[in-house]
Amino acid sequence: MARIKGATMTHKRRAKTLKLAKGYYGAKSKHFRMAKQAVMKSGNYAFVGRKQKKREFRNLWITRINNAARAQGMNYSTLMNGLKKAGVELNRKMLSEMAIHDPASFNALVETAKKAL
Repeated sequence: MARIKGATMTHKRRAKTLKLAKGYYGAKSKHFRMAKQAVMKSGNYAFVGRKQKKREFRNLWITRINNAARAQGMNYSTLMNGLKKAGVELNRKMLSEMAIHDPASFNALVETAKKAL
């Protein structure tokens, strides 16, 4: 009986890794061993980056809301407290969009929050 060799699958697996490493600098895109390390590291960076992206956007929205609220004589935390007491359930993303694109309705929300306090 002929012995089974794994050359086909090994070649496929290595080709897949090298394809993922396409465009990497120097030997990292040519040599399998270095490409494998680079692809694993880049995967970790991508995973962490997806978590950081959420954090950074929330931070940006809060900063925008705070700046718009301060222009109306109120800070972020009292605005959010007032909105919560008034029963307004808008997320921070929408509030920041309103602060930029529709200042009149944002000012109305600030007034609602002031009355609720």
